[in-house]
Amino acid sequence: MEDKQIFLSPELSHRLAAIDIGTNSIRLVIAEALRGGTYRILDEEKTTSRLGRQLAETNRLDPQAVEQSIEALRRMKQIVAGFQVGDFRCIATCAVREAIDGPEFVGRAKNELDLDIEVISGEKEARLAFLSVARSFPLEGKPIAVADIGGGSTELILASGSAIESLCTTPLGAVRMAERYGAAQAMSHDQFEKMVEGIDRELRKHTKKVLLEPHQLIGSGGTFTALADMVMASKGQLGLPLRGAEVTRAEVRHLLDRLRKIPAEARRSIPGLSPDRADIIVSGITIIDRIMHRFDLNRVVIHDRGVRDGLLLTMIDQSLGSAPNGQAERDVAIEQFAVNCGVEMTHARHVAFLAGQVFDQLAERKLLDPADRPLLMAAVRLQDVGYLINYEKHHKHSYYLILNSRLPGFQPQELELVANIARYHRGSEPKKKHANYSVLTSRDQQRVRRLSSILRLAGGLDRANMQQVRGVALETEGRHWKLHVVADRLPEVDLWAARRRAAPLERAFDVKLDIEWRETAAASAAS
Repeated sequence: MEDKQIFLSPELSHRLAAIDIGTNSIRLVIAEALRGGTYRILDEEKTTSRLGRQLAETNRLDPQAVEQSIEALRRMKQIVAGFQVGDFRCIATCAVREAIDGPEFVGRAKNELDLDIEVISGEKEARLAFLSVARSFPLEGKPIAVADIGGGSTELILASGSAIESLCTTPLGAVRMAERYGAAQAMSHDQFEKMVEGIDRELRKHTKKVLLEPHQLIGSGGTFTALADMVMASKGQLGLPLRGAEVTRAEVRHLLDRLRKIPAEARRSIPGLSPDRADIIVSGITIIDRIMHRFDLNRVVIHDRGVRDGLLLTMIDQSLGSAPNGQAERDVAIEQFAVNCGVEMTHARHVAFLAGQVFDQLAERKLLDPADRPLLMAAVRLQDVGYLINYEKHHKHSYYLILNSRLPGFQPQELELVANIARYHRGSEPKKKHANYSVLTSRDQQRVRRLSSILRLAGGLDRANMQQVRGVALETEGRHWKLHVVADRLPEVDLWAARRRAAPLERAFDVKLDIEWRETAAASAAS
């Protein structure tokens, strides 16, 4: 960050530190929060520990690397103390996550160093990497792929703008692949092709067909920055900023063809390549090449930050009170997701208001479980996120986007219900032949039928998108119900649409529904 940025006032100034224990290295970054939720780096420290050396064969952390790592962490913790850091987190990723003696390593750090290590999942690792990208690049309206290559794994995120469509973690680490296929030394054509086939196989296994093919790849991690450094050095541009630099697939393949033919010792002298990465660079760049092949991409954009940056940004949000929790966090996440997908929020919020009124009146009559209200409210506001893909069949696109959104505050089962409710806001009603519906329990199927019927009806009540309907009052007399629609003047289009959409609710509750306009008192007095 540039020094010209405005610092926080003394009462808000906050120093942060983050340690990332990876398969290949351990990194420390110390930073100071700035206005606007950013930061400037005060100090950095790195140790290439190779904690995950031979992990695939032994399922254990390398003993020598464990001792080196403990000493590195001891030194880093002393540095943190010297900077009088106010907020400090230490995370561990693939190697500690997978090793059977990973908990033992975490225990040693706690007992010997009084250091708490949080072992994060591959999904959380991917989310931190994506947060870093989303805060650094304008993503609006762009189908993109984000890859974060580490020593033991590669995290892949496919997104439409800021909305995550799918997320996966793969065992395609640069260290892991180098050990498995002998990529540290010069490789014959057959050896190299065997590695390519193995990487392709893992990518097919862990990535699925997506609604929109990505138009751009953004890569974070040491392999991507090393790639950019070497390409820039070959052009006499070494030292230029890496963030946002582009490398073509032709350049990737040309460099890869050159590197794979020479041993690690000779690679150490290549301009732009750090010597401690010489033995894993071929496997790392091959992973990049095969990701580009998998998604038919011709360019990769380099991001010089990643998981640690995402962690620091999360810590800053929390320290400044901008990271809400509980119901507030859920509501903010829903609204932000909807906005990122281009949902017209005035209409969405009004439909949510009307749907909430219908729901509450039915819940009062013990016809619905009050605990289901948040599911309906989420589905109402997210029903049109599928517009991000296209209008035709957008309700089906909404289902997949919501299902893969991993919105905070929702359990996977709840998110599946939200996705189904939104899926049936238009088009055909729920049917047993629909795969997304048939996998639900009979109780959940009834919840989807009833809640989606309310959503359809409420959507009709703002068909004109003019928010004319001020509210609704429901009368329930046996199986004959009457819905009074309150508005200042006759909302002809909205009444017509609501009546057309009433049938699913009638079937879901086994009733006959009449819908009538009730003029507001103020309008009646004026007339």
